[in-house]
Amino acid sequence: MTGSGLEPDLRAYGELLAAIAGTRVLVAGDVMLDHYIWGDSLRISPEAPVPVVEVERDTFAGGGAANVSLNLAALGVGTLLCGRTGADEAGERLGEILRAEGVGRVPGPAAPQTLEKTRVMARNQQLCRIDREAPREGYALGGVGLEDDLATAMEDCQAVIASDYGKGAIAPAWLEWARGEVGRRGIPLALDPKPALSDPVPGLDLLTPNRTEALRLAGLPERPERGAFPVAEVCRRIRQRWQPRFLVVTLGPEGMVVSVGPGEEEVIPTYARSVFDVSGAGDTVVAALTAALAAGTDLRTAACLANRAAGVVVGKVGTATATPGEILAHRERHPAP
Repeated sequence: MTGSGLEPDLRAYGELLAAIAGTRVLVAGDVMLDHYIWGDSLRISPEAPVPVVEVERDTFAGGGAANVSLNLAALGVGTLLCGRTGADEAGERLGEILRAEGVGRVPGPAAPQTLEKTRVMARNQQLCRIDREAPREGYALGGVGLEDDLATAMEDCQAVIASDYGKGAIAPAWLEWARGEVGRRGIPLALDPKPALSDPVPGLDLLTPNRTEALRLAGLPERPERGAFPVAEVCRRIRQRWQPRFLVVTLGPEGMVVSVGPGEEEVIPTYARSVFDVSGAGDTVVAALTAALAAGTDLRTAACLANRAAGVVVGKVGTATATPGEILAHRERHPAP
């Protein structure tokens, strides 16, 4: 079941990336600020058996749906983002990051608090994570006014991505509404799902769960990461419940499963050579996949591109993006396995 088809060459990738730069994509979902505290730890606290981190610097990046939008922008895609943030310092900082990268915003009501994840890093290793968030209802994207603005934004887009981090932005009722809107416009709707969506929404164009999410969506017990992944059974069960047009399951170091239809699965091996941090790699995959499909390519070619983009970002520390130049350089340096 491992892929045997040829990966696109540098020229084909260059043409695809040029076509992607002419697309426009709307992202909706759980918008977050990723805060990194970098430092070193050389001693244990006298107050408790925990390391003392001497802080050297703080950095900030877009997380969740914001990271998806930044990955699209890095590919040259015209990008719009819809997600609720608070009228607070984290929301202002995130807004600055998005504006700097040319990501547009769909206006909407403020959230009680901006979703923020703070990671404490010592020597590039994560020691702990601190989450700041309000109750789920504070981030919901439903409501007539916001949906009207989203429907208007879709008019100039070639695809829509629903980025679900289980924080409340994406609900089954909203997905059903969005499915109807994209159907009227003839553009694809992709979902990076979380199993918190207990009610399947059939008929989406693309689902991109990771290994654990796919097992849960399929109603199967979670298995050890090193265990054999039941490709055919997982794809069959997800297709029965969700009925997506396309299904892509990311398997980390094992690559990704590409399913173009019932019983039509292929495993594309990973192109990553150095792995420092997998944070946000799923955001990169759904962004590159959707952008490539919006540009008119086939799913397998889109998956090869997404695999290359993921290979770039996991070689960086923290949530990151992949530019066309980095993807082409990665393809040149590391031929397909």
